[in-house]
Amino acid sequence: MKLKWIASVVTVMMGGVAVAQNINAAGATFPEPLYNKWFIEYAKEHPSVHINYQPIGSGGGIQHVSDGTVDFGASDAIMTDEQIAQAKVKVMALPTVLGAVVPIYNLAGVSKALNFSGDVMADIYLGKITKWNDPRIVKDNPGVNLPDKAILPVYRSDGSGTTFIFTDYLSKISPDWASRVGKNSSVKWPAGIGAVKSEGVSGMVRQTPGAFGYVELTYALSNHIEYGAVKNAAGKFLLGTPDGATAAAAALAKTMPADYRVSITNAPGATSYPISSFTWLLIPKQFADSAKGAAVKGFLGWMLDHGESEAGAMGYASLPAQVQVMEKKTIATVK
Repeated sequence: MKLKWIASVVTVMMGGVAVAQNINAAGATFPEPLYNKWFIEYAKEHPSVHINYQPIGSGGGIQHVSDGTVDFGASDAIMTDEQIAQAKVKVMALPTVLGAVVPIYNLAGVSKALNFSGDVMADIYLGKITKWNDPRIVKDNPGVNLPDKAILPVYRSDGSGTTFIFTDYLSKISPDWASRVGKNSSVKWPAGIGAVKSEGVSGMVRQTPGAFGYVELTYALSNHIEYGAVKNAAGKFLLGTPDGATAAAAALAKTMPADYRVSITNAPGATSYPISSFTWLLIPKQFADSAKGAAVKGFLGWMLDHGESEAGAMGYASLPAQVQVMEKKTIATVK
């Protein structure tokens, strides 16, 4: 994929010489609304640095940073050992915030948020559950008059970290899903129709009666789409919230691995929202341009000290304090 960058005239003073500092980044759509806010605010406070971000999906973010065609990437999917080994540019994955993936739907006449069990969602995408009044959906929603209407499953057709999070969760819940489809940023969907990016899935569901899909919480809120509650590991149906994502991360945050690669889907705890995840920036361990590396380090420090406080207002959860402390030490190693 060829990226088209928006030109920006910015300067940073180095030894009295004005040097343009454009930083190009690409990747996940999951955190895009928050990242865009951060990059704009950072440019206002630091007019010598401008970050151009292209929301092309997590798969593209991993590919481009690995090839060295962007200065840094972004992903909601955990880089595999194979991807790390094959990358031309050695990168570190730094978590930025937490988010929730929620099931969305378009069903006229249903006024309350529907409940969805993980195995039911898996079987919708496996093509086993095809009607909204299927007995298993009815069982999870007592008292709700569900119509005899076909379900149209909608999925991400591009390489997507949101898909990775969703399929990671389904793989933990449904043995059939794990064996037939599995988890990845791009999978072979047994049923449904594809749409590009989170905006595409949101738009398809919003415009299609009977449709069912999955998006990051912020996209459901901003597009005014109905989203349902998901049954967690403790057996409780919870709506996706920043607090639910924080609860899912709480236990694991104390034992965060040194490379930050951890899955928190279907986490234990009565208040843990089950389709939660960290999202990561993929930062080169060493920049060929030391001035650019210093500029990226400056942003990362600002992100932890100032940006994290803005996460909640946009439907995300800030990093646990102990993870922020750990991450500052990692950022200091970037060259």
